[in-house]
Amino acid sequence: MAFPSVFDYGALRTEFENAGISTHFIPLIWKYVLQNPICELDEVPSLPSSAYPLLRSKFRALTSSLSSAVDSKDRVTTKLLISLQNGTSVEAVIMRYDTRLGKYDGKPRPGGPRSTLCVSSQVGCKMGCKFCATGTMGFKNNLSSGEIVEQLVHAHHFSHIRNVVFMGMGEPLNNYAAVVEAIQIMTGFPFQLSPKRITVSTVGIIHAINKLHDDLPNVNLAVSLHAPDQDIRCQIMPAARAFPLGKLMDALQTYQKNSQHKIFIEYIMLDGVNDQEQHAHQLGSLLEMLKVVVNLIPFNPIGTKSCFRTSTEQNVRKFQKILRGIYNVRTTVRQEMGQDISGACGQLVVNLSEQRSVGSAGLLTDIEDLRI
Repeated sequence: MAFPSVFDYGALRTEFENAGISTHFIPLIWKYVLQNPICELDEVPSLPSSAYPLLRSKFRALTSSLSSAVDSKDRVTTKLLISLQNGTSVEAVIMRYDTRLGKYDGKPRPGGPRSTLCVSSQVGCKMGCKFCATGTMGFKNNLSSGEIVEQLVHAHHFSHIRNVVFMGMGEPLNNYAAVVEAIQIMTGFPFQLSPKRITVSTVGIIHAINKLHDDLPNVNLAVSLHAPDQDIRCQIMPAARAFPLGKLMDALQTYQKNSQHKIFIEYIMLDGVNDQEQHAHQLGSLLEMLKVVVNLIPFNPIGTKSCFRTSTEQNVRKFQKILRGIYNVRTTVRQEMGQDISGACGQLVVNLSEQRSVGSAGLLTDIEDLRI
């Protein structure tokens, strides 16, 4: 029998309210479980006596378990394989940075070491993007809010997590309610992440973008655009047929007008497909009415059957120069992390053969600070 996690806030709140137990005790339960992940719920101190039989009979401290944790050779990336109670698995990736090693507006950044956690929102994905390994799994099921939050609980015991990006397995806005609830939990006690350091990525689910600001007003939005016109988008992202580029851009303009936030644009660089000079000019023209940061992402191999090649460094730099110099669009080139453990962008697909690699983490230059 499957039990919900104590981090499934909606279910736990309903049970507490029906039993006449104050919901103010819920964050105290979360704090204890965060600090003691293998505990029994009977061990949580200072709860009303009526809470213990309810928790024992209807919930579990954690419904998922850590199957493996694999470190990259440079020790800056750790990929977690997390087993769910329904027998499926998801992956989450910890990426370590040091903000002092980068520059902002030509000046050294303040701060110090930090970690970003890339979380999954679904087992598999419906979107079927042709350059993404997760799409080869097909769609299995949505994660509950608790299963999403539990990825943060597992990661907490490897590194202090400052940023969370919903860029792992799945399309977050296709699991809208659970993602919103998970973020609300992450920004509350005891996690207390700043919403400005949480980013939700989407291929462009227009109806969900239209309500995202109202539900999560200070969270960052990232859009996996990957092409400057509808034809190319449909070729490499079949789901784009349901979200025409013109309507998507209208939705982004409305979102930005309401939120006053910059929007992150993710653009994977595919040799000969979307990385030519004309594509850079098309993209610049498309985005010049928005305040955006374009993140150019080198394509990561997803197996020998892939029909795509990685753009040359020369083409990437030329593309960036056009966006910056002609269209004044702020543009970064993502420094890939975790390629050797298939933990880089587009490479997440469950591989049960991976084993734990042990070592202390090093640090990278911070190339994607989410408070831009």
